[in-house]
Amino acid sequence: MVNRKDKTGEQPPKKKIFNYLVKFWMIVLSMLLLLLLFFYGIVQEWFGPMPSFEELENPKSNLASEVFSADGVLLGTYFIENRSNVTYRQISPHLINALVAIEDIRFEDHSGIDERALLRVAYGILTGNNKGGGSTLTQQLAKNLFPRGYLSKPQLVLRKFQEWVTAVKLERSYSKQEIIAMYLNTVFYGHNAYGIKSAAATFFSKTPDSLNLQESALMAGVVNAPSRYSPISNPERSLERRNLVLQQMKKYGFITQQVYDSVSQLPLDVSRFSLQGHNQGMARYFREHLRGELKKWCKVHYKADGTPYNLYKDGLRIYTTINSRMQKYAEEAVREHLANDLQPAFFKHWEGYTYAPFVFEDSKGRTSSEIKSKVEKIMRQAMRRSERYRKLKRAGVDKDSIERSFNTPVPMRVFKWSGPVDTVMTPMDSIRYYKFFLQAGLMSMETHTGYVRAYVGGDDYRYFQFDHVVQGKRQVGSTFKPFLYTLAMQEGEFSPCYKVPNIQYSVELGDGTFWSPRNSDNKRLGEEVTLTWALANSNNWISAYLMKRFSPQSVAKMAHNMGVVSDIPYVPAIALGTPDLSLYEMVGAMNTFANKGVYVEPIFITHIEDKNGNILERFVPKKNEAMDEVTAYKMLKLMQGVVESGTGIRLRYKYGFTNPIAGKTGTTQNQSDGWFMGVTPDLTTGIWVGAEDRSVHFRTIKLGQGANMALPIWAIYMKKVYADPSLGISMGDFEPPLKDISIEFDCEEYDRQHNQGTGEFEEEDEF
Repeated sequence: MVNRKDKTGEQPPKKKIFNYLVKFWMIVLSMLLLLLLFFYGIVQEWFGPMPSFEELENPKSNLASEVFSADGVLLGTYFIENRSNVTYRQISPHLINALVAIEDIRFEDHSGIDERALLRVAYGILTGNNKGGGSTLTQQLAKNLFPRGYLSKPQLVLRKFQEWVTAVKLERSYSKQEIIAMYLNTVFYGHNAYGIKSAAATFFSKTPDSLNLQESALMAGVVNAPSRYSPISNPERSLERRNLVLQQMKKYGFITQQVYDSVSQLPLDVSRFSLQGHNQGMARYFREHLRGELKKWCKVHYKADGTPYNLYKDGLRIYTTINSRMQKYAEEAVREHLANDLQPAFFKHWEGYTYAPFVFEDSKGRTSSEIKSKVEKIMRQAMRRSERYRKLKRAGVDKDSIERSFNTPVPMRVFKWSGPVDTVMTPMDSIRYYKFFLQAGLMSMETHTGYVRAYVGGDDYRYFQFDHVVQGKRQVGSTFKPFLYTLAMQEGEFSPCYKVPNIQYSVELGDGTFWSPRNSDNKRLGEEVTLTWALANSNNWISAYLMKRFSPQSVAKMAHNMGVVSDIPYVPAIALGTPDLSLYEMVGAMNTFANKGVYVEPIFITHIEDKNGNILERFVPKKNEAMDEVTAYKMLKLMQGVVESGTGIRLRYKYGFTNPIAGKTGTTQNQSDGWFMGVTPDLTTGIWVGAEDRSVHFRTIKLGQGANMALPIWAIYMKKVYADPSLGISMGDFEPPLKDISIEFDCEEYDRQHNQGTGEFEEEDEF
């Protein structure tokens, strides 16, 4: 055998090279095998849990629940992260191109990992010339879907590889279009905007499909560093970043040089920027009321995994009965009347008064110190009810320190109808300042369906959180009288033309005393007046006459049949409106007349869907027959008299309404509350106006009556509604019952039969 070693005993060079090559490839193959084993271990979850296929199909991102109007307008959201999803087709093509140009130009060509980008990163690290990251959009999506949290450096390296695997899985599970949409839905844009739908609304008050080129470039640039490139906080950097995106779009052929030259010169336009939040947007009182109802609903409705729905995370879609245009008209009507007329009149009314705006019914004979003491008591109560007081108390601050803080001037922003004002005042002064403001509640419902179309709970939810539609219960004044008159109309002997002597009547009470109400004037004193005239003029004597004929229990039962759920005391004084009821109850009850005697519960939601569009529940209103349709029609005719010749006549002579309107004004004894209920064939709308404290009000009935405080809001609202033909609200007449009862409203013919003593119209001689 030939020995190929040289004299020194070493192998020839060719053999050495071969051995080196074998060892090299063995090392390379070993490393590849280890790398494959490493990735296999990642897939098999040796190094920690990985997202399952089910999780990839249903990623766990917090989705805001959305509240939609009946006409498809997004009213608002409930969220922890203000995020709502859109599909690829709902995204502007400009935004797609801008995102690809700045973040991942080879997005269409790779399978989740861009090898060229990784080599570029590696070369940059070795040479110190780093030219950007190597993460693809799919990798960034993987990171967004499964956040890293706090990780050590070794854990961070491992998580990076796990994200690679997840990115590949995503590419296998979804189309490129779906991945783009998912990425834009998950990314954070700053200013509480999660996802492109929220971002487009926040920065431009738009939907994602309507973003133009410059807006799309801005949104694509912001995602890299939302704080650094915020157009609100850092407009100069944001402009540079937007133009860099435009430059990349030009480089890759998405736009021409000419387009780049013109668009890059445009300034940032974020004039419509509006921070999205629970206190922003339309129908804020309505949405806040709905929040409480929906949280109750979520507790008793369960997902497929057996857990209850979460209003703030599960992306529910709530479809409401609210019409966005009618809601807008309602909010405008409240603002126009209060801001332009009633509030200025109230300020002027109280100029120069020491204890303004408080009025105490028992102040006669009291000294100024006694009145001052009562005012201070009200103020202290208001202080203890304030959020500032509750926070300080929860923090363990002692009572004396809290009271000192309430008398220490601090910077604050206060409400004013013309816009918020930054000022410096003590918290106690701010409480006194807010006592001067009159509040309003409005609810408008569709007659036959029960759908609530407009809902205004107060002046401005940011400053006044109390809801005067469902939370507030105030004395209803003469708007309660229709319940009493309904009983009269339901009895055969009574009719709108039935006549009663206009004299004072007394009702004996259980203790042997008598209840004898007074009238505000002496109109037609001693004359016989029709029930139509009596209701139209809110005559208290005729109400006492009817209460003498019917018991308080019967009146209360009628009110309950018509949807009133609040307690009504069994006393004759309820005929004048002493019960405390909510606007919600009153609107539902008055609507019964236009719905032919059938009470239909006012409802706010038609149906609820899950995030995938599956209907979880549909809602229908409860109904019950409260009276026959003849009685209901009689009441409509009676209440039309209020508008034709009674306390609501200014709807005719001042506001120019000529269509049939059934109405009723209401004013409490001390003018603390002003009401107007307006009923038309298609809509029933109720208005309440008053101050937070019942001791705050106008001192004269001329200014404080419902016809002056509440009726104008109804008029402004309905003018706007009728002027919008797309709403389809009729100006026609109420539909009469099938039975011919025309004689009931022909008072001359009624008198003729009544005087002849024919039939059921003959009056009993009770007095």
